[in-house]
Amino acid sequence: MELSGKIVQILAKQTGEGKNGTWEKQDYIIETQGQYPKRVCFSVWGAKISSSNIQMGEFINIGMDIESREYNGRWYTDIRAWKVDRPGANTGSNNGSPSNSSNQNANDPFENTENITDPFAPSASAEMDDLPF
Repeated sequence: MELSGKIVQILAKQTGEGKNGTWEKQDYIIETQGQYPKRVCFSVWGAKISSSNIQMGEFINIGMDIESREYNGRWYTDIRAWKVDRPGANTGSNNGSPSNSSNQNANDPFENTENITDPFAPSASAEMDDLPF
């Protein structure tokens, strides 16, 4: 699955010891664009934390896996990002560093949200059910 939006919060990095050795993960909150923005917490694990170099306020596209697990009768959902892309990134010219250009908003793909649709909104052809959410 893929998700696009703006990074609105960066949570503290977590580390620990597991059966396969030391692990680390970083959680981020991304806010989608559209009429009804959604905030989603996702995790980046291991070496991808430094290689993805996610910054506060930046617009990104993430490729992610969603998995739920049951523990003691409760279900827990984990969203892991396996790919981080920057929309409109110019490959090769800036060596992966963010642009400090004064006209950054001119290239902002989320500046004009008139034609952006909410990926979580039901489609017009979707069968409606009686669930309240």
